[in-house]
Amino acid sequence: MSWASMVGTSLESFDFYVFAYFSAFFIGPLFFSPLGSFGETLAAFSTVAVAFVIRPVGAIIFGHLGDRLGRRTTLLWTVAIMGIATGLIGALPTYAQAGWVGAILLVLLRLIQGISLGGEWGGSILLATEHANPVKRAFYAAIPQLGSPVGSILSAALFIVMTLTLSPADLAAWGWRIPFLIALPLLAVSLYLRWSVTETPVFEEVVAEKRRDRLPFLTMFAQRPVAIIVAIGAALLGIGSYSLMNTYTINYGVAKLGFSFQDLLVATTIGGLLQLVTIPLFGALANRIGSAKVVLWGAVGTLVITFPLYFLLQFATFPILVGTMIVGGILPTMSWAALGGLMADLFPDHFRYSALSFSYAIAATVSGFIPLITVSIGQATGYAWWHPGIVLAVLSAITLVSALAAERMRRAPQSSSPDAAPAPVHSA
Repeated sequence: MSWASMVGTSLESFDFYVFAYFSAFFIGPLFFSPLGSFGETLAAFSTVAVAFVIRPVGAIIFGHLGDRLGRRTTLLWTVAIMGIATGLIGALPTYAQAGWVGAILLVLLRLIQGISLGGEWGGSILLATEHANPVKRAFYAAIPQLGSPVGSILSAALFIVMTLTLSPADLAAWGWRIPFLIALPLLAVSLYLRWSVTETPVFEEVVAEKRRDRLPFLTMFAQRPVAIIVAIGAALLGIGSYSLMNTYTINYGVAKLGFSFQDLLVATTIGGLLQLVTIPLFGALANRIGSAKVVLWGAVGTLVITFPLYFLLQFATFPILVGTMIVGGILPTMSWAALGGLMADLFPDHFRYSALSFSYAIAATVSGFIPLITVSIGQATGYAWWHPGIVLAVLSAITLVSALAAERMRRAPQSSSPDAAPAPVHSA
């Protein structure tokens, strides 16, 4: 079940990363060219942010459905909406073809993508963990997290192939549409896999015992408000570091450091391939020492290496670039891999979908502004080498404090089934 969950998450990540790479290099000139060089870059990063801003709305909608109708049904809707919206982006007219019409439609489709993604992550974690043996839940909570590097690898690899086989003129004229249109056949595969998955035993138990909340979104605030704040903070580094490395750094590396677009995509792909190994390993570690501790150590490590990382990056050699993507990927990945386990431990089953989705969506909304904030700091500091480090250090510090708080909170009951270890409910 966890692997089926991961495949669907991979599609959604692929769809989102395709746009992240696209926005870093193509979206400004294609849709916002009248705004000038800096203006089109800001507009491009704003289209990244807009999908994150709307995610809490999607989290509320699909969180409610997930806690009322079931995890499986809700995840079928989220993946279908994302796949269709992504495919339609590939058919949009550019500014040269239809003026501002294409930009308006682009923003609309990004809003639809964001609504869909707001309900995806929490459901994927629950589909994996609520089918799993209780003693292995931390490991299985890490498996859906593979969807992010898989989506990053697929989208980066596709762009690498395209840049090698198409001329810059063809890429700007029509080649950029290909990655978005590919989302449609991938959607068919994801729908098939999710259709074959059964509902989780935990949700069936909630239904059988008539424990469903009428308004789970309100219940979670009434019963565990502190846990929601902790979950949001714990998620910031894992999500925000992806926005920083995979969106802002792509643009910054080409425009200011002199890297080629292909080199940046190759380095990103190498980092993503490494995560296919490290995420399960960190999930296994979370089984041994606890999810909160793994998130904590990931935040500590990232905080330590942040400024040395960006200092070395300014020397603009390919080996340093690859090393940056590897080291800068491994440590935040610790916090990313164990995030699902940490958050699932904080909330009881009858409003867990709503709580995970909303907490993650708020963190993602903040993270959606990371490229915009970082480019603004860069502009204000003359693009000093340390300006991205400020952002990464702040994210690391917030996640560190949140993981410490999560470590001190009692685990919520994971199930009332005989094989699950009961735990007292923390009344935060």
